[in-house]
Amino acid sequence: MDILIRSALVQDGQAPLDIGIREGVIYKLAPRIDEPAVQVLDAAGRATIPGLIEPHIHLDKALLESRLANRSGTLEEAIRVTGILKTRQEYSDVLDRSRQVMDMAVRNGTVAMRCHPDVDTIQGLIGVETLVHLRKEYAQLIDLQIVAFPQEGILKSPGTLQLMTEAIEMGADVVGGCPYNELTWEDSKAHIDIIFGLAQKYGRDIDLHADFADSTADRRFAAAAYIARKTIHTGYHGRVTLGHLTSLGALRADEAGPVIDLLGKADINVVTLPATDVYLSSAKEPVHPRRGLTAIRALREAGVNVAYSSNNIRNAFTPFGTADPLQIGWLLAHVAQFGSPDDRNYVLEMCTHAAARVLGITDRYGVATGKQADLVILDTHKVGDALLDLPLRRWVIKRGRLTVEARHTCTIYRTAQKEAAL
Repeated sequence: MDILIRSALVQDGQAPLDIGIREGVIYKLAPRIDEPAVQVLDAAGRATIPGLIEPHIHLDKALLESRLANRSGTLEEAIRVTGILKTRQEYSDVLDRSRQVMDMAVRNGTVAMRCHPDVDTIQGLIGVETLVHLRKEYAQLIDLQIVAFPQEGILKSPGTLQLMTEAIEMGADVVGGCPYNELTWEDSKAHIDIIFGLAQKYGRDIDLHADFADSTADRRFAAAAYIARKTIHTGYHGRVTLGHLTSLGALRADEAGPVIDLLGKADINVVTLPATDVYLSSAKEPVHPRRGLTAIRALREAGVNVAYSSNNIRNAFTPFGTADPLQIGWLLAHVAQFGSPDDRNYVLEMCTHAAARVLGITDRYGVATGKQADLVILDTHKVGDALLDLPLRRWVIKRGRLTVEARHTCTIYRTAQKEAAL
């Protein structure tokens, strides 16, 4: 074997197991494995979970907050400020800032990301080009999926559709969309129709920024039902993801129920983005501002797959962030009032198995024999305490290779090219 992990706590309430890893795959799980291994790690009963996943993140816009801040804290100013900064984007700078965030993510135990680079006539294809480069550079550390994301709209921004086609042919894995950023509801529907047509043409999944508002008064911010019906009509069940979906949380239960039923029938994934959604929501409401989250409990009860992610790292949309899924989960648990042990376990599932379902990698994901050896050993002795302790990521293993070894004094971060004490 390549790696033998001794005494790993895989599930609370059960005895720790030894984990044998060979050729990048979990070869054996047993109370005791007595076989030679190149490397032996003694987990000593520490919680061992599948690698963390960021299913929705913007690397091309990360770490820009210090250059031009969003003073009002509104979505409108965030889009305006970011539009200004995008006119100044340079390949080397985007590459450098993206690397910084990816390094944060790897150290925090993230093994896969779905990235949403802007594709538009302002910054062109810089975001996609840099991610294609980084996907190869970081191949031993983290898996990247690239979404062709038209932040500025399609109909109101002529030339964007051609750029999206180029992005897909360049290597984008997923077709993105932002229907609320069109000028009318009719254009928003046309935007969605275009995205589905493009996805069908190239056989790609779909990931849309949807319903990012505090209410559904403007129909552009109430597109979920239309998207669900479109998904069912085209037979795209299980291949569509909606990010944000915040206006759903502003509806009464009797109003939200029919929409949630449609999402379930369409097998649509939902990704809530608490750091951004809470920060930007209701910025103009001086009294009783909304929490800004989608209806997570109702979606959960209906069996809809719900994950969460960081979304933005230190920019006009979210001025905070360390690319740590457990930190975002900690925030989500507070804001959504997910405080019971079952709730906390559900939140951990959201950034592991639920996120894997968003990325379409469930066939190879998890702590089980035959699965890809993407693991995080936490410096806590109970899986259910991951959000309580926000523990040190003691070891991170990616495809059967040790990539992070953390001690209380330093972290050893192993890349394909170097090893450095950080």
